[in-house]
Amino acid sequence: MILHLLRHFLADERGITAIEYAMIAGLVSTLIIGSLISIGTKLSGTYFSAVVGNLK
Repeated sequence: MILHLLRHFLADERGITAIEYAMIAGLVSTLIIGSLISIGTKLSGTYFSAVVGNLK
C-alpha cells in the first residue's frame, strides 16, 4: 500500500509545470532587477555630474 502511494506520488507531474514557471519567473525578475540597478547607477552618476557641473 505504501509502495503504491509512493509510486503514484513520484509519477504525478501536475506540480512540475508550476515549479518550472516559478523558476523562470525568478530568473527573469533577477535579470530585470540587475539591469535596473546597473542602469540606475549609470543614470545617477550622469545626473549628479551634470548638477554639480551647473552649480560651479
